[in-house]
Amino acid sequence: MSPELAGVLQLLALIAALALAYRPLGDYMARVYSSDKHLRVEKWIYRGIGANPNTEMRWPAYLRGVLAFSAVSVLFLYVLQRVQGSLPGSLGFASIDPDQAFNTAASFVSNTNWQSYYGEQAMGHVVQTGGLAVQNFVSSAVGIAVAVGLVRGFALPHSRLRSSGGTPIRTGELGNFWADMVRGVVRILLPLSVIAAIVLVACGAIQNFSGIHEAGQFAGGSQQWNGGAVASQEAIKEIGTNGGGYFNANSAHPFENPNPFSNLFEIFLILLIPFSLTRTFGRMVGSLKQGYAILATMATIWLGFICLMWWTEFAHHGPAFEIAGGAMEGKEQRFGIGASSIFSISTTLTSTGAVDSFHSSNTGLGGGLNLLGMQLGEIAPGGVGSGLYGMLIMAIIAVFIAGLMVGRTPEYLGKKIGTREIKLAACYILITPALVLVFTAFAMALPTPANSMTNTGAHGFSEILYAYTSGANNNGSAFAGLNADTPWFNTTIGLAMLLGRFLPMVFVLALAGSLAEQTPVPATAGTLRTEKPLFTGLLVGAILIITGLTYFPALALGPLAEGLAT
Repeated sequence: MSPELAGVLQLLALIAALALAYRPLGDYMARVYSSDKHLRVEKWIYRGIGANPNTEMRWPAYLRGVLAFSAVSVLFLYVLQRVQGSLPGSLGFASIDPDQAFNTAASFVSNTNWQSYYGEQAMGHVVQTGGLAVQNFVSSAVGIAVAVGLVRGFALPHSRLRSSGGTPIRTGELGNFWADMVRGVVRILLPLSVIAAIVLVACGAIQNFSGIHEAGQFAGGSQQWNGGAVASQEAIKEIGTNGGGYFNANSAHPFENPNPFSNLFEIFLILLIPFSLTRTFGRMVGSLKQGYAILATMATIWLGFICLMWWTEFAHHGPAFEIAGGAMEGKEQRFGIGASSIFSISTTLTSTGAVDSFHSSNTGLGGGLNLLGMQLGEIAPGGVGSGLYGMLIMAIIAVFIAGLMVGRTPEYLGKKIGTREIKLAACYILITPALVLVFTAFAMALPTPANSMTNTGAHGFSEILYAYTSGANNNGSAFAGLNADTPWFNTTIGLAMLLGRFLPMVFVLALAGSLAEQTPVPATAGTLRTEKPLFTGLLVGAILIITGLTYFPALALGPLAEGLAT
């Protein structure tokens, strides 16, 4: 079987599996976030953290919950790493240096999972399971909670009214952050992760708490490795679109990803919740067709990027490429170009960051596709929660553009998109590019950061651009070739991750509050039909044009220049 045909068959199998899971999981998540009942274990958690899950929150209170919980999480994970050398189960590893501890804490709390360290040589069992794995769950649940808050802003059929001195006022309440976060962990992420971990163990992924082992090599010498609760962390790493690997090789390591079936299964896990959340969105706003329109937009971009990646990676430019079946350098022989391309596109179009091949080893244009996938805002289908609210922001921008064309006040899902709403949406789409380009400019201008570059010229610039794009967009994958374990990169990428995660959430929740306060307007003959294919095409075009105009100069200096020169 040719590598091209194998890739197509794997893609078709993946699409079929996602289609089978789409409806039941999407409907289940809608029920989870619409229910008024609390499970017994959830009540214990609420009592433990001192939260009242029945208290409705307006957007400032909801945001304070997000920021307070995340700040405590950063502090806890930072301290845990700093005292690792004194903890049992540390495997003899020393405590983490301050700059790297800050970078790692910011990374896992922001759902980025960027790693400037070798996992098997730095982190013991306690930090891996009690720190990093826990943040894989809760940071993902925070992302879903924020997305659900925005959906509720659209979904309220009528603004909730409360009497104030006999005069009804709109409250704009978005639900309860603590209830949303806990439900996301207990009812969605934890059950899915248990099932996924069992499947991965059956495939050959390891799951233990063993110490360091040493084995001889055929060529002489010896090699050391340690065990760990790999399968369970691998499961939530993919399901929660986290991406941080137990080992430095990440999902190219046979302990994490043993065979071609597990590789395809992990891609399925990465895409499962982000795609299914469009069904949840449609169900909660009372129009499944609206969810299908968002799904079609995500799927169109995702499939388009995979086809482009196949085209550039399978391209034959000489006898060596023909013998190898394409650009095999940096690819796992177990998976081949077809599966590696699907994995790399899926991980950069979501906020996952897991890798089963070196992105730096892609062709120039292939590396550019991975960069562009993150620069789109990781919305096709995007991260768990963040992909949905990012796409809804872009839908608001597209509706606004359509309104300008016809001279009509834009509306989306019965809510008017006025000056306040469009300003918040504009701030959302501008903050991440600003972080990426400003940090990249400083890193290229100053002498010390440039010393970390393995390569010069266009490829070296791509290493720096990729690092800050990955950090600010909360992806976490690395281009390789860049020594990011320095005080400069640990600090600046850590700041980019925190600002890139939480500043957009401020604008999302403020927008949700503004929409929740509105009384829906009835549809008329002049209302833009946002569930139609025409709107899907408009949305895809708006996403590509806005991103292209923003990042094209930087891409032209890096992957485009490299691709055109080869």
